[in-house]
Order: sequence, then C-alpha cells, then structure tokens
Amino acid sequence: MSKRIAIVEDDDGIRENYADALRQQGFSVQTYACKDSAMSAFELALPHLAILDIGLHDQFDGGFELCQWLRNKSNLLPIIFLTARDSDADQISGLRLGANDFVSKTMSFDNLSARIHATLNYLSRLTQPQQADQEFTRGMLTVNLDRLTLHWQEQLVKTTITEFWMVHALVKNPGHVKSKQQLMDDAKIVVDDNTVTAHIKRIRKKFIAIDATFNCIDTVYGMGYRWHDVD
Repeated sequence: MSKRIAIVEDDDGIRENYADALRQQGFSVQTYACKDSAMSAFELALPHLAILDIGLHDQFDGGFELCQWLRNKSNLLPIIFLTARDSDADQISGLRLGANDFVSKTMSFDNLSARIHATLNYLSRLTQPQQADQEFTRGMLTVNLDRLTLHWQEQLVKTTITEFWMVHALVKNPGHVKSKQQLMDDAKIVVDDNTVTAHIKRIRKKFIAIDATFNCIDTVYGMGYRWHDVD
C-alpha cells in the first residue's frame, strides 16, 4: 500500500507540481489549498506524512497553527515545512511546534524527496521493535544510528535529520576538519556555504541550550569545521 502524503499549499501551481512529482514516485497524494479544508480531511484520517507551507492565503501563520494542531493529534506523524519563509526565526518556530524538518522552496525536488524518504524511514525505525540499537559515544555525546538521535550528557538534542548527519560527519572522525562540501555530501543536501554555516550555528545553539559550556565544534577558518572531544 502506497504511503499517503498531504500537501497544504495555497499556490495552485506549486501544489500540483509537487503532487505530480510525488505521485510519479509511487506516493498517494492529497492536496489542500487552506488550513480549514486540510483540518476537515485530517479529522477523518491522518496522512502518513504532511507537507505544509507557513502562509496560507490570508492566514500569515496558518501552517504553524496547522502543525501545532496535527502534533496534538499525533506524536509520530511526520511533518515537513516547505516554504519560502526560511529565516532562522521561522525555522526555529516550526521545529519548536513539532515539525520534523524544514525545507526551503529554493531547494530542488530531489532534496525534498530525499528528506521525505529519510523521515519516513526514521518513523519506521521508531515504530518497529528494536533489537540492539547501533550507537557509539564520543565523550558526553551518544550517537544512535538506528533512531537518528543525539544525546548530550544523557539529554536528547532535538536536531533535524540534516543536523543529525552533519554532527555525525564531524564526530565519526574527531579532530579531522570537514569542509562545507563534505558536510553537505554526508547530510545529502545541496545548499550554499552560508546555509551550512547557519546549520552549524543552530547545532551549536541546541547543544548550548543543554550545556552552556559546550564548545566541541571548532571553526577552522577557510577550511571548515571539526569536532574535538572533551574529557
């Protein structure tokens, strides 16, 4: 049975273009132009994954409201924001409301598709009985490759999938410098250098929110970033 993906987007052309591309990949796609029509449908049955824009017609934060409503109905429903509003403030707001990922409309469809598959695979790992999780530690950091989670000082660091793979790329070879291109390759994204810098900045903030003394990610100017362990 194909996975059902819901797209909530007020631009008819954008909505149908993404829907057609996802149908070609074998997904069953439902489309909605506004928050209210989506909520009416979701009351009857939730999709397997929801893709939301933030601004929906005259509702400037309609997508945020819908995300919060969906998260209250299900802790496990994958939610991805696909939006032109990709400032740090909007991304932080979306993730705090419970979204699993945040994708700019400037990114390619292949990038979105990769994130959809990664998110659905992540959910399947969470809902399947686990044997022994594949994980490793670096000092106070625990990296779980089955659940795609990071724990610092035994506290969960709430990263996106992209952020997880960037940290993984750094910690698997502590002390080695990773260029921005290498971080993009490991995270399976194609973005500009400034976006990688923004990702690293958000990653640091998430660790510092748990441990104000966190300083394990070094910037090596002109080269990239590296992870160094602490005792």
